[in-house]
Amino acid sequence: MTDAVRLTSVAKNYGAVRAVDGVDLSIARGQTVALLGPNGAGKSTTISMILGLLTPTAGTVEVFGTSPADAVRAGRVGAMLQESGFPASATVRELVELARSLYRDPLPLAEIMATADVASIADRRSDKLSGGQSQRLRFAFALAGNPELLILDEPTAALDVESRQQFWAAMRRYAATGRTVLFATHYLEEADDFADRVIVIARGRVVADGSGTEIKKLAGGRTVSFDLTGQDPDAYADLPGVVSAQARGERVLLRCDDSDVTVRALFEGGHRVTNLEVTGAGLEEAFLTLTATPEMEPAR
Repeated sequence: MTDAVRLTSVAKNYGAVRAVDGVDLSIARGQTVALLGPNGAGKSTTISMILGLLTPTAGTVEVFGTSPADAVRAGRVGAMLQESGFPASATVRELVELARSLYRDPLPLAEIMATADVASIADRRSDKLSGGQSQRLRFAFALAGNPELLILDEPTAALDVESRQQFWAAMRRYAATGRTVLFATHYLEEADDFADRVIVIARGRVVADGSGTEIKKLAGGRTVSFDLTGQDPDAYADLPGVVSAQARGERVLLRCDDSDVTVRALFEGGHRVTNLEVTGAGLEEAFLTLTATPEMEPAR
Protein backbone atom coordinates (compact mmCIF):
# COMPACT_ATOMS: atom_id res chain seq x y z
CA MET A 1 0.00 0.00 0.00
CA THR A 2 1.06 3.59 -0.52
CA ASP A 3 2.08 5.63 2.52
CA ALA A 4 -0.47 7.90 4.14
CA VAL A 5 1.91 10.85 3.71
CA ARG A 6 5.08 11.28 1.67
CA LEU A 7 7.19 14.43 1.38
CA THR A 8 10.10 14.42 -1.08
CA SER A 9 12.70 17.22 -0.93
CA VAL A 10 10.01 19.65 0.17
CA ALA A 11 10.93 23.29 0.70
CA LYS A 12 8.84 26.38 1.37
CA ASN A 13 10.05 29.97 1.13
CA TYR A 14 8.42 33.13 2.42
CA GLY A 15 10.38 35.72 0.51
CA ALA A 16 13.99 35.40 1.64
CA VAL A 17 13.04 33.16 4.57
CA ARG A 18 13.14 29.38 4.05
CA ALA A 19 10.61 27.98 6.53
CA VAL A 20 10.96 24.36 5.37
CA ASP A 21 14.31 23.27 3.97
CA GLY A 22 14.41 20.03 1.99
CA VAL A 23 12.25 17.71 4.11
CA ASP A 24 12.06 14.03 3.18
CA LEU A 25 9.42 12.26 5.20
CA SER A 26 7.02 9.33 4.94
CA ILE A 27 4.27 8.24 7.32
CA ALA A 28 2.88 4.73 7.01
CA ARG A 29 -0.83 4.03 7.35
CA GLY A 30 -1.94 3.36 10.90
CA GLN A 31 0.89 5.27 12.58
CA THR A 32 0.38 7.90 15.26
CA VAL A 33 3.11 10.50 14.75
CA ALA A 34 4.03 13.53 16.85
CA LEU A 35 5.69 16.51 15.18
CA LEU A 36 7.89 18.47 17.60
CA GLY A 37 9.90 21.63 17.15
CA PRO A 38 10.41 25.09 18.61
CA ASN A 39 8.41 28.09 17.41
CA GLY A 40 9.38 28.90 13.84
CA ALA A 41 10.77 25.42 13.17
CA GLY A 42 8.41 24.83 10.23
CA LYS A 43 5.80 22.54 11.85
CA SER A 44 2.68 24.50 10.90
CA THR A 45 4.01 25.21 7.42
CA THR A 46 4.64 21.50 6.89
CA ILE A 47 1.13 20.64 8.07
CA SER A 48 -0.39 23.30 5.80
CA MET A 49 1.39 21.78 2.79
CA ILE A 50 0.16 18.27 3.69
CA LEU A 51 -3.38 19.69 3.79
CA GLY A 52 -2.95 21.48 0.47
CA LEU A 53 -3.37 24.91 2.06
CA LEU A 54 0.12 25.90 0.91
CA THR A 55 2.03 24.96 -2.24
CA PRO A 56 5.67 23.90 -1.79
CA THR A 57 8.33 26.12 -3.31
CA ALA A 58 10.15 22.93 -4.26
CA GLY A 59 9.61 19.18 -3.92
CA THR A 60 6.43 17.11 -3.84
CA VAL A 61 3.77 16.26 -1.24
CA GLU A 62 1.61 13.15 -1.63
CA VAL A 63 -1.28 12.01 0.56
CA PHE A 64 -2.36 8.40 -0.09
CA GLY A 65 -0.50 8.59 -3.39
CA THR A 66 -2.41 11.61 -4.69
CA SER A 67 -2.20 15.36 -4.30
CA PRO A 68 -3.25 16.79 -0.93
CA ALA A 69 -6.14 18.63 -2.57
CA ASP A 70 -7.49 15.42 -4.12
CA ALA A 71 -7.19 13.53 -0.82
CA VAL A 72 -9.03 16.28 1.05
CA ARG A 73 -11.80 16.48 -1.57
CA ALA A 74 -12.26 12.72 -1.32
CA GLY A 75 -12.84 13.01 2.43
CA ARG A 76 -9.75 10.97 3.26
CA VAL A 77 -8.25 13.73 5.45
CA GLY A 78 -9.66 15.48 8.51
CA ALA A 79 -7.99 18.35 10.29
CA MET A 80 -8.09 20.36 13.50
CA LEU A 81 -6.23 23.63 13.04
CA GLN A 82 -5.31 26.26 15.62
CA GLU A 83 -7.49 28.94 14.05
CA SER A 84 -11.11 27.76 13.77
CA GLY A 85 -14.52 28.75 15.08
CA PHE A 86 -18.24 27.94 14.86
CA PRO A 87 -21.48 29.97 14.65
CA ALA A 88 -22.41 30.95 18.21
CA SER A 89 -26.07 29.95 18.03
CA ALA A 90 -25.55 26.48 16.57
CA THR A 91 -25.67 23.41 18.80
CA VAL A 92 -23.09 20.66 18.87
CA ARG A 93 -25.47 18.25 17.11
CA GLU A 94 -26.31 20.79 14.39
CA LEU A 95 -22.65 21.46 13.69
CA VAL A 96 -21.78 17.79 13.46
CA GLU A 97 -24.74 17.21 11.14
CA LEU A 98 -23.53 20.14 9.01
CA ALA A 99 -20.10 18.54 8.74
CA ARG A 100 -21.66 15.17 7.80
CA SER A 101 -23.66 16.80 5.01
CA LEU A 102 -20.44 17.83 3.28
CA TYR A 103 -19.37 14.24 2.59
CA ARG A 104 -20.66 11.44 0.39
CA ASP A 105 -20.10 8.67 2.95
CA PRO A 106 -19.93 10.25 6.42
CA LEU A 107 -19.62 8.42 9.72
CA PRO A 108 -22.93 7.78 11.51
CA LEU A 109 -23.84 10.61 13.87
CA ALA A 110 -23.87 8.38 16.95
CA GLU A 111 -20.38 7.04 16.20
CA ILE A 112 -18.95 10.53 15.80
CA MET A 113 -20.54 11.75 19.03
CA ALA A 114 -19.31 8.72 20.97
CA THR A 115 -15.76 8.82 19.59
CA ALA A 116 -15.36 12.54 20.27
CA ASP A 117 -17.16 12.28 23.63
CA VAL A 118 -19.70 15.02 22.84
CA ALA A 119 -22.97 13.07 23.14
CA SER A 120 -23.67 14.54 26.58
CA ILE A 121 -23.42 18.10 25.21
CA ALA A 122 -25.21 17.49 21.90
CA ASP A 123 -27.86 20.18 22.55
CA ARG A 124 -25.51 22.81 23.93
CA ARG A 125 -24.74 25.93 21.89
CA SER A 126 -21.16 26.31 20.72
CA ASP A 127 -20.74 29.63 22.55
CA LYS A 128 -21.64 27.91 25.85
CA LEU A 129 -18.86 25.31 25.67
CA SER A 130 -15.74 25.18 27.81
CA GLY A 131 -12.32 25.14 26.15
CA GLY A 132 -12.08 21.37 26.39
CA GLN A 133 -15.62 20.86 25.08
CA SER A 134 -14.96 23.21 22.15
CA GLN A 135 -11.87 21.23 21.24
CA ARG A 136 -13.80 17.95 21.35
CA LEU A 137 -16.40 19.56 19.05
CA ARG A 138 -13.62 20.44 16.60
CA PHE A 139 -12.51 16.81 16.80
CA ALA A 140 -16.07 15.65 16.04
CA PHE A 141 -16.26 18.06 13.09
CA ALA A 142 -12.98 16.67 11.72
CA LEU A 143 -14.25 13.09 12.08
CA ALA A 144 -17.44 13.63 10.10
CA GLY A 145 -16.12 12.52 6.71
CA ASN A 146 -14.70 9.27 8.12
CA PRO A 147 -11.10 10.32 7.34
CA GLU A 148 -8.25 7.84 7.03
CA LEU A 149 -5.78 10.54 8.14
CA LEU A 150 -6.39 13.02 10.95
CA ILE A 151 -4.06 16.02 11.29
CA LEU A 152 -3.97 18.09 14.48
CA ASP A 153 -2.07 21.36 14.90
CA GLU A 154 -1.45 22.06 18.61
CA PRO A 155 -4.75 20.36 19.55
CA THR A 156 -4.53 20.92 23.33
CA ALA A 157 -3.03 24.41 23.43
CA ALA A 158 -4.53 26.48 26.29
CA LEU A 159 -6.44 23.50 27.71
CA ASP A 160 -6.17 22.61 31.40
CA VAL A 161 -4.78 19.23 32.49
CA GLU A 162 -8.18 17.54 32.86
CA SER A 163 -9.36 18.76 29.45
CA ARG A 164 -6.15 17.54 27.84
CA GLN A 165 -6.61 14.10 29.38
CA GLN A 166 -10.20 13.90 28.15
CA PHE A 167 -9.17 14.98 24.67
CA TRP A 168 -6.44 12.35 24.39
CA ALA A 169 -8.77 9.67 25.71
CA ALA A 170 -11.04 10.48 22.74
CA MET A 171 -8.06 10.46 20.38
CA ARG A 172 -6.96 7.02 21.60
CA ARG A 173 -10.40 5.65 20.72
CA TYR A 174 -10.01 7.02 17.21
CA ALA A 175 -6.43 5.80 16.70
CA ALA A 176 -7.39 2.33 17.96
CA THR A 177 -9.48 1.86 14.79
CA GLY A 178 -6.27 1.78 12.72
CA ARG A 179 -6.44 5.33 11.37
CA THR A 180 -3.35 7.51 10.83
CA VAL A 181 -2.81 10.47 13.17
CA LEU A 182 -0.29 13.29 12.77
CA PHE A 183 -0.18 15.95 15.48
CA ALA A 184 2.02 18.90 16.26
CA THR A 185 2.38 19.77 19.93
CA HIS A 186 4.41 21.80 22.42
CA TYR A 187 3.58 19.34 25.21
CA LEU A 188 6.46 16.87 25.12
CA GLU A 189 4.74 14.47 27.51
CA GLU A 190 1.88 14.15 25.00
CA ALA A 191 4.29 13.06 22.30
CA ASP A 192 5.97 10.62 24.67
CA ASP A 193 2.70 9.14 25.95
CA PHE A 194 0.56 9.06 22.81
CA ALA A 195 2.76 8.81 19.70
CA ASP A 196 4.44 5.65 18.49
CA ARG A 197 6.80 7.83 16.45
CA VAL A 198 8.28 11.26 17.16
CA ILE A 199 9.68 13.56 14.46
CA VAL A 200 11.72 16.57 15.60
CA ILE A 201 12.00 19.55 13.25
CA ALA A 202 14.42 22.44 13.73
CA ARG A 203 15.36 25.21 11.32
CA GLY A 204 13.03 23.71 8.71
CA ARG A 205 14.74 20.30 8.71
CA VAL A 206 14.10 16.90 10.27
CA VAL A 207 16.79 16.48 12.95
CA ALA A 208 15.49 13.29 14.58
CA ASP A 209 12.95 10.60 13.75
CA GLY A 210 12.12 7.55 15.86
CA SER A 211 10.21 6.26 18.85
CA GLY A 212 10.15 8.32 22.03
CA THR A 213 12.71 5.94 23.54
CA GLU A 214 15.02 6.29 20.53
CA ILE A 215 14.75 10.08 20.56
CA LYS A 216 15.63 10.20 24.26
CA LYS A 217 18.74 8.10 23.66
CA LEU A 218 20.02 10.72 21.21
CA ALA A 219 20.44 13.20 24.05
CA GLY A 220 22.98 10.92 25.72
CA GLY A 221 24.12 11.08 29.31
CA ARG A 222 22.16 10.67 32.53
CA THR A 223 20.80 12.94 35.25
CA VAL A 224 21.80 12.65 38.92
CA SER A 225 19.37 14.41 41.26
CA PHE A 226 18.97 14.79 45.01
CA ASP A 227 17.41 17.12 47.60
CA LEU A 228 18.81 20.64 47.61
CA THR A 229 18.83 21.11 51.43
CA GLY A 230 19.94 24.74 51.18
CA GLN A 231 23.08 24.06 49.14
CA ASP A 232 24.30 26.00 46.09
CA PRO A 233 23.97 23.79 42.98
CA ASP A 234 27.03 25.51 41.48
CA ALA A 235 29.09 23.78 44.16
CA TYR A 236 28.61 20.53 42.22
CA ALA A 237 29.41 21.85 38.74
CA ASP A 238 33.10 20.87 38.94
CA LEU A 239 32.53 17.29 40.09
CA PRO A 240 33.91 14.59 37.78
CA GLY A 241 31.45 13.59 35.08
CA VAL A 242 29.19 16.65 35.51
CA VAL A 243 28.24 18.57 32.35
CA SER A 244 25.89 21.08 34.03
CA ALA A 245 24.32 21.73 37.42
CA GLN A 246 21.05 23.49 38.24
CA ALA A 247 18.37 23.78 40.92
CA ARG A 248 14.82 22.77 40.02
CA GLY A 249 12.41 23.36 42.86
CA GLU A 250 13.88 21.65 45.91
CA ARG A 251 16.17 19.39 43.90
CA VAL A 252 19.68 19.59 42.50
CA LEU A 253 19.94 18.26 38.93
CA LEU A 254 23.35 17.26 37.61
CA ARG A 255 23.52 16.37 33.92
CA CYS A 256 26.36 13.90 33.57
CA ASP A 257 28.33 12.15 30.85
CA ASP A 258 29.48 9.57 33.42
CA SER A 259 26.98 9.27 36.26
CA ASP A 260 28.94 6.47 37.98
CA VAL A 261 31.96 8.71 38.41
CA THR A 262 29.76 11.57 39.64
CA VAL A 263 27.95 9.48 42.27
CA ARG A 264 31.27 8.10 43.54
CA ALA A 265 32.68 11.63 43.82
CA LEU A 266 29.61 12.82 45.73
CA PHE A 267 30.05 10.24 48.46
CA GLU A 268 33.84 10.28 48.55
CA GLY A 269 33.75 14.08 48.88
CA GLY A 270 31.47 13.93 51.90
CA HIS A 271 28.60 15.81 50.23
CA ARG A 272 25.21 15.66 51.94
CA VAL A 273 23.02 13.68 49.57
CA THR A 274 19.46 12.55 50.29
CA ASN A 275 16.84 10.97 48.00
CA LEU A 276 19.41 10.29 45.28
CA GLU A 277 18.06 9.37 41.82
CA VAL A 278 19.90 8.51 38.60
CA THR A 279 17.79 8.64 35.43
CA GLY A 280 18.27 8.59 31.70
CA ALA A 281 17.61 11.67 29.58
CA GLY A 282 13.93 12.55 29.15
CA LEU A 283 12.24 13.75 25.98
CA GLU A 284 12.60 17.36 27.13
CA GLU A 285 16.38 17.05 27.44
CA ALA A 286 16.56 15.30 24.07
CA PHE A 287 14.38 17.98 22.46
CA LEU A 288 16.55 20.81 23.80
CA THR A 289 19.73 19.04 22.73
CA LEU A 290 18.51 18.29 19.23
CA THR A 291 16.99 21.69 18.50
CA ALA A 292 19.94 23.62 19.93
CA THR A 293 22.60 21.87 17.82
CA PRO A 294 23.09 23.88 14.60
CA GLU A 295 24.39 21.13 12.33
CA MET A 296 22.71 18.04 13.75
CA GLU A 297 22.31 15.38 11.07
CA PRO A 298 18.96 13.60 10.83
CA ALA A 299 18.84 10.56 13.12
CA ARG A 300 16.93 7.46 11.97
